[in-house]
Amino acid sequence: MSRLRLFNLLVLAAASVLFSGCTTTDPLAVSRQAMLANIKSEAPGSYFIGRRYYKVDYKFWGWMRKPGESWSTAKMVMLNENQKFAPDRELGKLGSDNNYEYKLFGSFSGEMVYEPASNGFYPEFVLKGTELISVSPGNIYKGVGATDPKRRVIIQPY
Repeated sequence: MSRLRLFNLLVLAAASVLFSGCTTTDPLAVSRQAMLANIKSEAPGSYFIGRRYYKVDYKFWGWMRKPGESWSTAKMVMLNENQKFAPDRELGKLGSDNNYEYKLFGSFSGEMVYEPASNGFYPEFVLKGTELISVSPGNIYKGVGATDPKRRVIIQPY
C-alpha cells in the first residue's frame, strides 16, 4: 500500500472518530420537545386548550384539545358565541388573534355545524370564557404556511 493511500486512510479514520459526536440540532425538533413538555405539565380541569386558526375564507374558529393531550388529538371547531364572543370578535378585529393559544371554557353542544367554504362539518363548542395563554406559541403544524390567513389550506396539527 502506498504511503499516500495509507495517510488518506489514517486521516479519514481520525476524522470519523473526531467528528462522530458532532450533530446539528434541528430547531423544530427542539421546539416540539418543549411543546410536548408543556403539554405534559398542563393541569387537568374542565377547560380546553385552543389555537386560533383564522382563514379569510373560512368560518371555523380553530383547533381545540383537552389539557394534557397532544395536538394530534385536536378537533377543528365552530364556536357558538351566543353566551360569549370570541376574543377577536369582542375587540371588533376579526382574525387579529390568529395562532394565539387560549384556555377555553364551555362545552360541546353535540351538534355538528356545516362550514360551506371547506364543505366540512365541525363540532360546535358553546363558548363561556377564555383566558389567553400565549400570543406567540410554538409551531404545531406539519405544513408550511399553515397560519397564513390568505392560504386556503387546513393543516392538521402534529
